[in-house]
Amino acid sequence: MKIEQLIAEMIVQAVEALYGQNIEAASVQVQKTKKEFEGNLTVVVFPFLKMSRKGPEQTATELGQWLQDNVAAVSAFNVIKGFLNIVISDSVWLEMLSRISSDDSFGIQKATDKSPLVMIEYSSPNTNKPLHLGHVRNNLLGGALANIMAANGYRVVKTNIVNDRGIHICKSMLAWLKWGNGATPESTGKKGDHLIGDYYVEFDKHFRAEVKSLLPADYETLDEKAQEEAKAKAEKESPLMQEAHAMLVKWEAGDPEVRALWEKMNGWVYAGFDETYRRLGVSFDKIYYESQTYLEGKGKVMEGLEKGLFFRKEDGSVWADLTENGLDQKLLLRSDGTSVYMTQDIGTAKLRFQDFPIDRMIYVVGNEQNYHFQVLSILLDRLGFKWGKDLVHFSYGMVELPEGKMKSREGTVVDADDLMDEMIETARQTSAELGKLDGISKEETDEIMRIVGLGALKYFILKVDARKNMTFNPKESIDFNGNTGPFIQYTYARIRSIMRKADAEGLNCSSVPSDAAISEKETGLIQMLNSFPDVVAQAAVDYNPSVIANYSYDLAKEFNQFYHDFSIMHEPDLTLKSMRLVLAACVGKVLKLGTGLLGIEMPERM
Repeated sequence: MKIEQLIAEMIVQAVEALYGQNIEAASVQVQKTKKEFEGNLTVVVFPFLKMSRKGPEQTATELGQWLQDNVAAVSAFNVIKGFLNIVISDSVWLEMLSRISSDDSFGIQKATDKSPLVMIEYSSPNTNKPLHLGHVRNNLLGGALANIMAANGYRVVKTNIVNDRGIHICKSMLAWLKWGNGATPESTGKKGDHLIGDYYVEFDKHFRAEVKSLLPADYETLDEKAQEEAKAKAEKESPLMQEAHAMLVKWEAGDPEVRALWEKMNGWVYAGFDETYRRLGVSFDKIYYESQTYLEGKGKVMEGLEKGLFFRKEDGSVWADLTENGLDQKLLLRSDGTSVYMTQDIGTAKLRFQDFPIDRMIYVVGNEQNYHFQVLSILLDRLGFKWGKDLVHFSYGMVELPEGKMKSREGTVVDADDLMDEMIETARQTSAELGKLDGISKEETDEIMRIVGLGALKYFILKVDARKNMTFNPKESIDFNGNTGPFIQYTYARIRSIMRKADAEGLNCSSVPSDAAISEKETGLIQMLNSFPDVVAQAAVDYNPSVIANYSYDLAKEFNQFYHDFSIMHEPDLTLKSMRLVLAACVGKVLKLGTGLLGIEMPERM
């Protein structure tokens, strides 16, 4: 039983014994005592004043005295106005530390065959460009959320939907045909996803020039509305865009030449994606492709049209009328019969629920798609999918750079591969400035720099509440002080160094002496360690990896303060020394477990 639960149940007995009243343990508020007050746990006594018919201080004093007299776990108490601060006995903390020490997977629940199955979709790249900083946040959030749900006893299926078809893909294909001169990843020495991304940018460059040439001569003198109309007309008349649309129609008709080019170019991209995912530590259990799901979606839309759930406009396009839901009309099929993202998502959802007995479907997609998933939920429900109403959109904010927003078409994105290279190099430079890692092999140094650089990147992104927009600054993220990944990693490496020295001396690092004297700093650390399972549970309830990230930082900071104030290896009292070694080992274990849920590796030395 948790100590908070024990105190709540003892308060129930105290209220009955002192005031003859029955209350539920769930109604008792037990919280961690604030740092400025003496004690470990605090009980709010204001709800009991009607029962005691006494003032808050007297009520708190009576309850505290009853606990001290009747509960072995309570060694002392003090009262601050309407708050009862309770001091927990040393024996309780030592027993707690022993339990944490003996549990290798402390705070982590294992799934069973009967556990609910959660499917989490993340990444969702387009095959017309490489993964960029925005994808990095998506992948890190999705991977962390999958780990967190699994740590809470769910069965988890990690899935990806690859946007491998559509007008944007045709733009890259057309640009390669026109200006590629047969370039391949082998002939250029470029990763396939980078090569294809170059042609997406190339298309946009020529398209913008073409649109500019089609604008009327008096364009600059027109009012804003007339300029918008003229630009829209020029974009529609653009031969390049018309060619891209014609290619899309050919693709959907199964044209052999178009399909062969599409397969070749997508193959280059997938090889590039796989390399990026591997470096980032991201994996999937099942990958879906829109080219395989959009026809399923068209089928469901046509079925809905026949049932009167949707309607067709004069131009032949199919729409959903969502005005009864307080929304507008939503396009589902274009006039030329081609599908849109919504159609594809309907088809993908249908296939997924055929493939897996999903209890919860979570989509990790940026907040610019909030409306899309609101509509998707309504449409799935309207089409008769019982799970439509309950889909979860894990909506997250955009990630920007200090210089501002990124734009794929203009080639101003921060490439994921380049970013990882930069983070590793920054870690190397920072470490060199601090004079660390002297005397070890280049191979080991390179591995540590990889772990530190990518740990800095992952932590900097995951420590921010996912719902918020954020600015990523590589230099800030690599700092070895403050709320950063390297600070936590350095704390872990320091603990591992202590453990190696203890092992060399043959010291006990696993058994907790029952008679060790324990300080307030040490009880605070144990109390913090003991809250780890609750932190993991809360992260799942809130879909919020930042809860674990910031807990890990707070734990590392607390340990470093303890390490500054108390000796471990130089402590002359062997009982104390043994207890502190176990405490340090437990902090290291929980740091590794917590950051592991975020996909962050811990180095053995730094």
